[in-house]
Amino acid sequence: MKLVSWNVNGLRACVTKGFNDYFEASGADIVCVQETKLQTGQIILDLGEEYTQYWNYAIKKGYSGTAIFTRIKPRSVRYGMEEDEEAEGRIITLEFDTFYLVNVYTPNAKRDLARLDYRLEWEDRFRNYLQQLDAHKPVIICGDLNVAHQEIDLKNPKSNRNNSGFTPEERGKMTTLLDAGFIDTFRHFYPEREEAYSWWSYMAKVRERNIGWRIDYFLVSSRLNTVLIDAGIDHEVIGSDHCPITLVLEDINNGL
Repeated sequence: MKLVSWNVNGLRACVTKGFNDYFEASGADIVCVQETKLQTGQIILDLGEEYTQYWNYAIKKGYSGTAIFTRIKPRSVRYGMEEDEEAEGRIITLEFDTFYLVNVYTPNAKRDLARLDYRLEWEDRFRNYLQQLDAHKPVIICGDLNVAHQEIDLKNPKSNRNNSGFTPEERGKMTTLLDAGFIDTFRHFYPEREEAYSWWSYMAKVRERNIGWRIDYFLVSSRLNTVLIDAGIDHEVIGSDHCPITLVLEDINNGL
C-alpha cells in the first residue's frame, strides 16, 4: 500500500505544473494534499473513477485547505477535530477497517511568532485527538507539520534557532507527540540521512542549492512499525515550494 502527501501551495497552480502527471505516475493508493487554497467548486479534478475525493475547505478564500484522494473506500470521514473549530480546513480523518488516516496542515506560528501561542494550544488538542483515535485503531498521520524536529532536518539550524518552525517550543511539541506513541517514518528508515528536505523558500537558487527544511511527515502509531516498508521524499518533483513525500507499507487494510 502506497501513500503520498504533498503540500501543493495552491492546487490550481500546481495542476498547471504537473500535479496530474505526478499523481498518475505515483501509483499511490491514497494521496493527501495540503494548502489547496480552494473554495467549493473552484476546481474539478479528473483522477479516474477509482479515486474518491474528500475536500475540507477553509472559510477564508485562498487559504489553507486539505483534500484526500483514495481508491480504498473508507468506513467514515470526519472534518476537523471538533465540530465548532474547523474554519481553516486543516484536518481530514478517514476511518478504514483496520486504521485511521489523518491528513493535516498544522498552523504556522508566523514569521513574527504572532500565532505561536495558538499553535502550541492547537498542538495539545491535536495530540489528544490522535491519542483518542489510537486507543481504537492504529493511526497514520501525514501532512505539513510546519516544524523541523531536529537540527538534521534543516540546512541552517544555528541561524534559525528561534525562527518560526524551529523554535524550542514547536520542536518540543513534536517530541511530545512522538513520545505519545508515534513514529517519524522517514527517520525510522534513515536516522542519520542529511540534506533530506521537503520545503525550500522561493528565494533565488535556494532550492537549487538545497537550502531546505524537512517539515512534511508521515507519522504512524508505534505498533505499525512491523508493517513499514519504506518512506521517501520525492525532492525532484517541482510544482510547489514543497515536494511530495511517500510511505509504503504492507496492505494493512486487509487486517493486521
